[in-house]
Amino acid sequence: MLKFIGGILIVIGTCIGAGLLALPVSTSTTGFTYSIVVLVGSWVIMSFGAFFILEVTQWLPPGSNLISIAKSTLGKKGEIAAWFLYLLLCYSLLCAYIAGGSDIFHSFSSKLDTPAGQSITAVLFVIILGSVVYKGVRNLDIVNRFLMIVKFIAFFLLIFLIFPYIKIPNLLSGNIHYILSAVTVAVTSFGFAIVIPSLLDYFNGNVKVVRRIIFCGTLIPLFCYILWNFVIMGAISRTGQNGLIHILQTGNASSGLVASLRETLHLNSITDIGSIFASVCMLTSFLGVSLALSDFIADGFQIKKTQKGRMKICALTFIPPLVIVIFYPQIFILALSYAGIVVILLLVLFPIIMVWSGRYKRKIAEGYRVFGGKYSLVIVSCIAVVILIIGILENFNFIA
Repeated sequence: MLKFIGGILIVIGTCIGAGLLALPVSTSTTGFTYSIVVLVGSWVIMSFGAFFILEVTQWLPPGSNLISIAKSTLGKKGEIAAWFLYLLLCYSLLCAYIAGGSDIFHSFSSKLDTPAGQSITAVLFVIILGSVVYKGVRNLDIVNRFLMIVKFIAFFLLIFLIFPYIKIPNLLSGNIHYILSAVTVAVTSFGFAIVIPSLLDYFNGNVKVVRRIIFCGTLIPLFCYILWNFVIMGAISRTGQNGLIHILQTGNASSGLVASLRETLHLNSITDIGSIFASVCMLTSFLGVSLALSDFIADGFQIKKTQKGRMKICALTFIPPLVIVIFYPQIFILALSYAGIVVILLLVLFPIIMVWSGRYKRKIAEGYRVFGGKYSLVIVSCIAVVILIIGILENFNFIA
């Protein structure tokens, strides 16, 4: 039972990152009511993508990841596409987490009167957290459970502090015209499916258990997202100098929200608890993405998980983003801005293409199948393409 709960917490930890603080800001143009529609719709689409990945993963031997799956279902071109999209997404995220983790370590060292440079703290962060990944998914599971306890305590403390300041009129405002543009942000909040091959391997190929983990592990973040939007959108108005839309326009969503809460509600404790929450969110997300990328690299390079093999895997997982953070941090800023597009491509459209090829071209009919047959594949792919187009238009400033 503890292992099952641990699997759920890995999914939750990968979903709920520091971006949760910015979610009500990012969806502020739609208002609370329509933000529920956006979040539920994003949950449905990303859950379908996750179940499609689970279906194709079960077709291959234990330890297989997206590289082997893409190669077996789509050939060489699919394998190349998988390499590009997966590394782009994971290295971009790890760069952001390492940079954020470096700031945490730097702040901590300053409080101990032994300030260390950003490069040193970045290396320390990778060594400490990377050692958890090196020891395997079981140890990562245990560490993640502890971090998730801290995360939930901080989250519900924030809810408790802000709840008395909710004003119902704030929740009734909104504009349905912005509902589509808010989806590209919301789908990124459910970008957990990269850990599914690792989970299936961890649970010895038990598809039934992993299906339950996916459902429970995504339903809890959905509830947390809606609750968080309810509290924040109820306590802070959409308009005005400290309003959510103004924070969105400044581009400093997370820090701007914490500052607005402190100034609007006159609660200094918000800053400390918000910082703890954001820090732990970053750690759990780092562990989830690192686990997925390390297993992906092991599969792609066919590296056995011996002691020497794990060293190679960790080197390939952590050294590239660490070097980028130290020398060229600006390179991945643009890539991170396109995270929603990459998530839709890699975790929804790509699995659909692999499932279609495996089921109907290569006639693989083994084990679990996502319900709906061709209809679910077509409907989900059409919705994903619409979200993808909107995301591209937004990033090229065709949508205001």
